[in-house]
Amino acid sequence: MSNPDPRLQLRPEVVTQPTSQPTEAFMHETLRPILKLQNAHFLLITRHFLAKRKVRLETLSAAQRLQQISHSIARDNRLRGLLFGCVLGQFTETELAFYLDNESEVNRRITHLLVERIQTQMEVLLLPV
Repeated sequence: MSNPDPRLQLRPEVVTQPTSQPTEAFMHETLRPILKLQNAHFLLITRHFLAKRKVRLETLSAAQRLQQISHSIARDNRLRGLLFGCVLGQFTETELAFYLDNESEVNRRITHLLVERIQTQMEVLLLPV
């Protein structure tokens, strides 16, 4: 009998709708709680990344800010790697095996969730460093 993974105990509970699709279930049962748990890290990493890249969000329009966040997370491999590392590091062995079997679809979902999460908290990114 194996002990439950302690990472599971750290995750906040997220209320979601039941689904029969395995990747959707993975998103709701695994990804959303991890993203909620790691939210502060995502914001700090993104703020630091944008400052290092000399991206001044305060000079951009609201639409340009959203586009900049989306583009940075989806296209910049360094930022994407840091954010994905925060997510993947929280996977149990079983979750990691599912991820490896469904990597493309799960990566798409992680990217979408990260973009959505960070864009909805734009005010945190606009705070003075």
